[in-house]
Amino acid sequence: MDHGLLEMDDEHESVSKTLEYAYDDWCIAQFAKALGKEEDYNNYIKRAQAFKNIFDVQTGFMRPRKNGNWLSPFDPREVNNNFTEANSWQYSFYTPQDINGYIEMIGGRKKMEDKLDQLFAANSQTTGRDQSDITGLIGQYAHGNEPSHHIAYLYNFTGAAYKTQAMVNRIMHEMYKDTPDGLEGNEDCGQMSAWYVLSALGFYPVTPGTTDYIIGTPLFSSATINLENGKKFTVKANKTGNADFYIQSASLNGTPHSRSYIAHTDINNGGTLAFEMGDKPSAFGLLDFPSTAITGHKIVLNPVIDGGAISFKGVKTIRISSAQKGVSYYYTMDGSVPTKASKKYIAPITIKESTTIKAIAIDLKGEMSFITTAVYKKMPHNWTIKLNTPYEQQYDGGGPNGLIDGINGSVDWRKGNWQGYQKTDMDVLIDLQRPTSVSEVTIGFVQDSRAWIVMPKELIIEVSNDGKIFVPVYSSKNFLTIEDETAQVKKVAAAFTPVSPRYIMVKAIQYGKLPAWQLGAGGDTHIFVDEINVR
Repeated sequence: MDHGLLEMDDEHESVSKTLEYAYDDWCIAQFAKALGKEEDYNNYIKRAQAFKNIFDVQTGFMRPRKNGNWLSPFDPREVNNNFTEANSWQYSFYTPQDINGYIEMIGGRKKMEDKLDQLFAANSQTTGRDQSDITGLIGQYAHGNEPSHHIAYLYNFTGAAYKTQAMVNRIMHEMYKDTPDGLEGNEDCGQMSAWYVLSALGFYPVTPGTTDYIIGTPLFSSATINLENGKKFTVKANKTGNADFYIQSASLNGTPHSRSYIAHTDINNGGTLAFEMGDKPSAFGLLDFPSTAITGHKIVLNPVIDGGAISFKGVKTIRISSAQKGVSYYYTMDGSVPTKASKKYIAPITIKESTTIKAIAIDLKGEMSFITTAVYKKMPHNWTIKLNTPYEQQYDGGGPNGLIDGINGSVDWRKGNWQGYQKTDMDVLIDLQRPTSVSEVTIGFVQDSRAWIVMPKELIIEVSNDGKIFVPVYSSKNFLTIEDETAQVKKVAAAFTPVSPRYIMVKAIQYGKLPAWQLGAGGDTHIFVDEINVR
């Protein structure tokens, strides 16, 4: 509500939540409109467009936002904590309330058709963490999980209904069988079966909240729905074999039906929807295709504030931009709310101290975007750090300097800002740049053993004057038991007799394999570490 989207630092799974909340808000908007609540409708229909603020035109994907910018590096195949049991490929088509608006942002119906082709033809290998819910893969389409379930029907919105027919037929035959393991995914609330029942009838509700069902391809030669009002609705398909899954023509109660969708009232009134089937694509649905569109109260896109990493040394240059044409940007640098009276952005901004920048975009009509906020912190020292062991790519904690940048992670590690290590110990070398009197090193860890994140088995600190010969000054074990499943941040204060080294080596030793009683028994634990302070 404040930002016009969720960023990584707001909540974990921020992309999925932004997209799903936007659809929820569209549903509320329809209800408000039906009640004559115009003010509520105006509010919620704007919130229903939040997906536009996380769509990156450059990459063509829904992409996480962090500190006013796009998260980088970005791989649409990566499974991480910005998505719910999925990746960007699987969530980038989730705009059921405004498919026309999404098609416009993609670059038109042909571009949308091509994007769908790319999804189904892509390499099925995902990156990032292993996710058991991502199953039933055709390219990067994952039929085993709900976020993908409407996607095959989106071809209808481009006029390529025959591709929906081919893909839905393929999914019905490949992803379902009459055996104990006959479903390709988790039967959450019956959704895997519901998709099959509806698709076998020949249609599917891509956008619940509208009255349209999108036509796919009927599986049976005849199927009848016994309606609650006592009427019957029958779907007939004139087919001679399994290869006849392409619709040649259709009729509703004897009247030609050229639309690749059907209304709820058509079903509820009873009658017969009849299909002529064949083994080759036809022009059915080529010209009369469905649409969903938010046509009024269009939002101005949030500007992007690009200043790179949050922490910096020396001078930082910051740029403000947007994918939307015909807008101007206004910003503040003191944390106050920007307005049209604020300073206008005309050239890159240079800062030398810790700064909070807030920016808005205003279009030619005077409509204003939500506020984008970016916070930059100047590092309190000139130390450098060398990582002797690699961190996990998706848990970078802000990059190589993340452990000494003055930014602390929260107990909700899914938001980022923690540096993660798995299958290797943490081994880092801090260069203080000159001999410095040191008596304590404080290191922050997080433990969430249900998520396999465990305190190190041992913490070792060594010091050196030349970076070659190191002397141990601290070693300790047993900070928290693995049986303690409470998610918590634990700061270890390693105190020792004062010394004056230039270099400090910090080693955290992995717990190892998860014990037999743990749900992930035998799995490799993670060490999640953040700020290292030297006193």
